[in-house]
Amino acid sequence: MMLVFGLAATLWGLGAALRTPHQARFLMIGLLWVGVVSLHILLPVGHPLRDATGGSAAFWVVFAILAGVAFSYGKVVQFLKSTAERRNTPVQKGPFSEAELDRYARHIMLREIGGPGQKALKDAKVLVVGAGGLGSPALLYLGAAGVGRLAVIDDDLVDNSNLQRQIIHRDKDIGRPKVQSAYDALRAQNPNIDVRSYTRRLTAEIAEELFAEYDLILDGSDNFETRYLVNAAAVATKTPFVSGALSQWEGQVSLFDPANGTPCYACVFPQPPAEGLAPSCAEAGVFSPLAGIVGSMMAAEAVKHLAGAGETLRGQLLIYDALYGETRRVKISKRADCPVCGNGIND
Repeated sequence: MMLVFGLAATLWGLGAALRTPHQARFLMIGLLWVGVVSLHILLPVGHPLRDATGGSAAFWVVFAILAGVAFSYGKVVQFLKSTAERRNTPVQKGPFSEAELDRYARHIMLREIGGPGQKALKDAKVLVVGAGGLGSPALLYLGAAGVGRLAVIDDDLVDNSNLQRQIIHRDKDIGRPKVQSAYDALRAQNPNIDVRSYTRRLTAEIAEELFAEYDLILDGSDNFETRYLVNAAAVATKTPFVSGALSQWEGQVSLFDPANGTPCYACVFPQPPAEGLAPSCAEAGVFSPLAGIVGSMMAAEAVKHLAGAGETLRGQLLIYDALYGETRRVKISKRADCPVCGNGIND
C-alpha cells in the first residue's frame, strides 16, 4: 500500500519539477490507480504484487470514491464562494459620490478625460483574461482608474515563482486561485467598483457569451491557444480587445478592433510560431519590471479607448525593448484573406 502512495508522491513531485499542469499530474495518478486496480483484478489472491499494493481492490475503489467526494466538495465550496463574492459586489451606478470625485480628481483635471471621460470609465465593463504578469498591473490600474465593472478569468493557482512579477498577489496567497487573490486586492484597492471573478479556463464554449457582456477585453494570457481563442471570440462578438505579450526583455502591445476596420490578431500572426521559437517565461525567463511596463501600457490603451482620449494603438503594434530602452511602433494592416476577420465579415 505504501508502495502505491510512494509512487503517487513521486509522480506528483516529478510533475511539479517539470512544471506540468495540475490536470496532467492528476491524470498520471489516475492512470496509476487504474493500473493498481487492474493488478488486483487480474492477479490471483496471495500474489506478492497484490500483497504489496494493499491485498484487495476494494480499498482502492473506496479510496477513489472518498477522494472524488472530497474533490467535488472543494469545487462546490469554491463555486459558492466565487458566486457569493460576485453577488456581494453591487454595481455603483448614478452620479459620483464625494469620495469618488476626490479619488478621481487628477483624471477629471485632464482635459482629454474630464468629467465625461471619467463617467465613461465608471459605466464601462472590462474583462481581463489572465491574472498573471500582464493581468496583474492592468487590473490594478483599471481598478484605480475607476472602471465600473472589472472582471478577471483564470483557472491557475498562485505559485511562489509568480511573485517575482505578478504584483497583484502576495506571499500569503500562494496556493489560492489567482482570481480570488486578485478579487481581494481589487476590492481592497477600490470599494467603489464592481469586481467579478471567474475561476475557470477560458474555452471556446463560453468565450463568445462571456465577451458579449463586456465593452472591452484585455488579453493577458501566456499561450497562443488562448490568444487565438480571444481573437476569434472578440471578432465574432465585435468586441475590441487590447493584446499584450512578453518574452524575456521584450514586450508588445496593440489594440485590435476589427469591427471598426483594424486588423485582428490573426491578420498579424496568422499562425503560432514553430515549437521552440517562442519559449514561455518558465522556459526562457522574463525581466520582472517588463510585466509591469507592458501591463500598464495595456491599461493605458484601455483607459484611452474607453474615455475617448488621445490616439490609441489601433492598427499599430508597439514593441518595447527593456534591455536597451528602445520603443518602436509598426503599422499593421488588415488581410483580406484572413480566415477570422477577412472576406468582408466585419465590413
